[in-house]
Amino acid sequence: MPAQRGYRQACGIARGLDIVGERWSLLVVRELLLGPKRFTDLQQALPTASPNALSDRLRELSGAGVVSRRQLSPPGVARVYELTPWGRGLEPIVIALGTWALGAARTAEQQFVSADSAMLTIRTYFDPTPGQPAATLRIELDDLGPAGIFGVHLTSTGAKVSHEPPPEPDAVLTTTTDALLTAFGDNDLDGLVAAGSTITGDPEAVRRLLMAVNVPAPVDQCPSGTSRPEQRIIGRQSPDTSNSDS
Repeated sequence: MPAQRGYRQACGIARGLDIVGERWSLLVVRELLLGPKRFTDLQQALPTASPNALSDRLRELSGAGVVSRRQLSPPGVARVYELTPWGRGLEPIVIALGTWALGAARTAEQQFVSADSAMLTIRTYFDPTPGQPAATLRIELDDLGPAGIFGVHLTSTGAKVSHEPPPEPDAVLTTTTDALLTAFGDNDLDGLVAAGSTITGDPEAVRRLLMAVNVPAPVDQCPSGTSRPEQRIIGRQSPDTSNSDS
């Protein structure tokens, strides 16, 4: 990062912000937590970031050692970005920041939720029941095409989420990002299906997943004059791309 944009302080917080404090930097990190992505994948997940801004952030994060770039092995020809081992150390910071921000009132512009953000909600807030058997699910967010296909492995200690779906899942949930987010914390599978989602395989595996994703309630100390945000994360809506931010 150019010196004139740095804080020029030895404090660890300032040094950290020198690395990831630029606009879009931490959201790039968020989008790489579940695995590597192509530039076009990152554009889809960050639709209001201009290509130049995204390229700048990737170059800066790569130069700082947070992100690396590699070419996929044959037959793949695409180049992907991924977090370095040091970059992965940002995960608890990113998750803690998101949980802390649940105490702030949401604005009218804050509508869009990326697919990986929705799936990170599962990995972060899944509250397992000790003694329950493991289960595997394939989740297809059909509003996002191939980028919306995930594998979820439920265990007695948590939920593992990846872009690689299991070959023989216990259940397959085909839905939309908005419907998935709305269903967290609920056991109304009939309502989910009535809204257009489909479930094949073991419906109890889907019910177990949705019921166990408990997004923390908002903190009591919301900013003065604002209303408490809803407990659930808001569903995904089409972003307004008329004002791309560079």
